[in-house]
Amino acid sequence: MSQAVIIKSNKFGIHLILDKDMAFQSLLDAIIEKFKESEKFFKGAKLAISFEGRELTPEQEMAIIDAVTANTSIEILCIVDNNPEHEEYIRQQIEACQSAVSQPYMDGGTQFYRGTLRSGQMIESESGIVVVGDVNPGATVSAYGSIVVLGAVKGNVYAGLGGDDSAFIVALDMDPIQIRIGSVIAKSPDKTFGRRRRKKKVKESVSNPQIAYTKDGTICIEPLTKELLSDI
Repeated sequence: MSQAVIIKSNKFGIHLILDKDMAFQSLLDAIIEKFKESEKFFKGAKLAISFEGRELTPEQEMAIIDAVTANTSIEILCIVDNNPEHEEYIRQQIEACQSAVSQPYMDGGTQFYRGTLRSGQMIESESGIVVVGDVNPGATVSAYGSIVVLGAVKGNVYAGLGGDDSAFIVALDMDPIQIRIGSVIAKSPDKTFGRRRRKKKVKESVSNPQIAYTKDGTICIEPLTKELLSDI
């Protein structure tokens, strides 16, 4: 590869082609420099991001996102797999998540948290909260309003803490250990969610944002659509 970092863009996101042999810290420096050079072009953009050229750990992916957002005005909404055929899914995913974020929460506005929550970490919001990152096993997100996770939910999520059963939870990959909305609680091993639980492939999870809500005293998890969101 003649360049350490190549940025390609499409209508809905940016695609990074990365040198597979360069030390990661040097690569990170090259990414920062590349995005600084392109700042005027991407100024204020809200985009999905994908990677090609080398295998990245989740920590390295988050380091790249943190570096881009810290040094530019770009907002990275989510990470997607590299597949040109998924462009329409990417569009739907971004629009669905932005639609969910724009819904009204309890008085006090919406809080934002950027970064992956790891085991033992807990955050709580007196209103609604948007997490730009993953919620890993052992981590907990609690909110008196609704919760939107632009990443994977594999830990604990509690929405509607004040007893608001109309709150909802949205995630790009919904596979929680425990989930609570208002007074309704469900745990993964109990199979009490209103859907069939099955092993999900990575490509499926990034293509299908999901929403959890209560119905008839049960927590239902379904693919997120604008029609479903408007009915909740």
